[in-house]
Amino acid sequence: MGGGGVGAADNSNSATLLEGFDIMMILLSQIWLTLTPMLFALAEGGEGPQAFDWSLMGVWRHMGWVARVVLGILLVMSIWSIAIMVERYLTFSAARNQSREFAPKVATSLKSQKIDEAISLSDKYKKSHLAMVVNAGLQEFRAHQLSTELSGEVVDASKRALQRATAIKIAEFRRGLSGLATIGSTAPFVGLFGTVFGIINAFVGMGESASAGISAVAGGIAEALVTTAVGLAVAVPAVWLFNYFTSKVDNFVVEMDNSSAELIDFFLKQRGKK
Repeated sequence: MGGGGVGAADNSNSATLLEGFDIMMILLSQIWLTLTPMLFALAEGGEGPQAFDWSLMGVWRHMGWVARVVLGILLVMSIWSIAIMVERYLTFSAARNQSREFAPKVATSLKSQKIDEAISLSDKYKKSHLAMVVNAGLQEFRAHQLSTELSGEVVDASKRALQRATAIKIAEFRRGLSGLATIGSTAPFVGLFGTVFGIINAFVGMGESASAGISAVAGGIAEALVTTAVGLAVAVPAVWLFNYFTSKVDNFVVEMDNSSAELIDFFLKQRGKK
């Protein structure tokens, strides 16, 4: 009931994230191999005529426009990912809490054969995924309840109503998660773009400076390290939260499937009584 599609999408997103991090680590290792000999050479050459200001404002002043644009893009991505995280957390918490309240109440109503009461209950819990699925199935069932015989077509129609409601709710739960996957897979590369320009600026500084001191390349190295660090700082929480929310969606799918199966069993028992 839509579960296969969700699983395939999750596997695809996870594979993309893993491939992105593998490529990023290879590139970072190459950059580190390039920087290490240069740093040792500079260390042997001394500090130079002027010490570099390693404070945040000092690093910002020495950054080129490319690094500043990269940091701006990463800031926007970070705000976007935080907004998705907060919104999804509140949505999932409300769905979980309301479903915990709804499940025992609707079970009691169905055991008492009170279909209208069960539908009224499901209408009250708007944020519950279980209430939405149960409501769709009961509405379809009630439309044929007064007929002299509950045929197999009626039960099949109720099944289709349950499947549609489940698919809609899964889509609602997954809203925004593709954004987290995108941020988690691209933020390191955005940071790496700034890293490459920082290294270029470091070599340019070496060529233009008369001394071999660390201050000649400190600005470029600072750009490279800061953009790399910010890119990882944006990507890692996005990947963690993407995996966390994906597991929550999988749990919700299982709960909706179980509720749908139990509701179908209820319909079949009612059909037998007819």
